[in-house]
Amino acid sequence: MATEVTQLDTLDKRIIAALQLDGRASWHRIARVLGEPERTVARRGARLLAGGKVVVHGLARHGDMAVLRLRCNPGMLRVAATAMARRADTTFTYLITGSADCAVEISCPPQSFESLLLDELPSTPGLVSCSTNPSLRYYRSVHQWQPDLLTAEEIAELDPVAPVSTGPGAQSYSKDEQLLVRLLAEDGRRPGEELAALSGLSEPTVRRRIDTMRRQGRLLLRAVVEPALLGLPLEALLWVKAPPRSVDTVGEALLASPTVRYAVALAGEYQLLVHVATTDIRALHEFVTTSAWVDDVDSVETAMIVAAPKRTGVPHPSLRSPS
Repeated sequence: MATEVTQLDTLDKRIIAALQLDGRASWHRIARVLGEPERTVARRGARLLAGGKVVVHGLARHGDMAVLRLRCNPGMLRVAATAMARRADTTFTYLITGSADCAVEISCPPQSFESLLLDELPSTPGLVSCSTNPSLRYYRSVHQWQPDLLTAEEIAELDPVAPVSTGPGAQSYSKDEQLLVRLLAEDGRRPGEELAALSGLSEPTVRRRIDTMRRQGRLLLRAVVEPALLGLPLEALLWVKAPPRSVDTVGEALLASPTVRYAVALAGEYQLLVHVATTDIRALHEFVTTSAWVDDVDSVETAMIVAAPKRTGVPHPSLRSPS
């Protein structure tokens, strides 16, 4: 998550891709799947984690999801974006070009939605206006994105669980589960022995609870990384308008491209939001003008991502509280 972009070699990128599939996979398992010496994989993986190039983060959904489009006072964009990124209920915060200044994904329990819209969001410093677009269906979340660095066989070997649902709805958690989620949000690779000591549960119980939450889609463990480190320095949000009958067709068609990091159907002015990461402006232009899915949409508003104060629940290092 560092702002400085250092060129990574192929093995580093493949280790990150493996951690994106299973952030808790052992170095032994990753090395076996990638066909590399375990010592090499462990050394490189530990260096990537210690240097902040990649952060393994546990994320749970505690409410319904929505995407916010924020307009801010001149000179106040960073202040407003920082305030949104520091909220515990936001997943991402992007500073963007175009008709909005900032895009935010937020989760909110249904009973708290009125307070969020009428009290909390209007009090955000620097905010001029905010449009709220509830999420209706995820076609791909960033937890499911793979940057085309592993073979299908390697993905099949590494993928530990198949969540029963990736929908936007709220989930419920017991007290023990809430504690485990908090501990894994701080460090998704915390060893089972440490989790057991901190939670007061036995190590087998910890392992079973984590596996169950992951299978049920209530806990997402993701290696968070700047796409630029994987050779994809250009990011954009595509705000798509499409006829109602075409929304699912477009959403499913978008899944064919590894360029698409995230695609969600929305309620509101735009029917879909798509986050793409590409190699350069030419690749982006080709994606939004020649892809087959474009034939089924009415319009596409392209907004470049200028900065990411928060990705997949992980604030930029400059915004994290010192430990």
